[in-house]
Amino acid sequence: MRSLAYGAAILAAAGIMYLITMSPSEPAGQTNESPAAAETASITPDADVNTASLTMNVPEMHCPFACYPSVKENLEKRSDVLTVELAPQKEDGIIDNPQVIVTYKDGFDADQAIAQLEAAGFSGSTVVNN
Repeated sequence: MRSLAYGAAILAAAGIMYLITMSPSEPAGQTNESPAAAETASITPDADVNTASLTMNVPEMHCPFACYPSVKENLEKRSDVLTVELAPQKEDGIIDNPQVIVTYKDGFDADQAIAQLEAAGFSGSTVVNN
């Protein structure tokens, strides 16, 4: 039975190798677009936008691999949030300080941000008094 599985794996690998070698590909460096035709975008900071930052405690944020990116993504969806950074931790790879530093523009409503985090499954979030 094991030899049948090995035989199937060898045939599958051979088929994949055949498809890779037979697929058409353009040589590197050949593109239909000229550099002059490519659009360039530049981001210039708004000179008259006031920014501030605050620290939010997110007690349901337990890991830096799934929880923190979810918190960051949910807060950065807001048009009034510029950046979200994880507060300093004692040890890499472990969240022992479940706080994020939010840099925001005028018009930021912390209660709405907390409600947004709660809707994403991070209940009990609060603004830390500095």
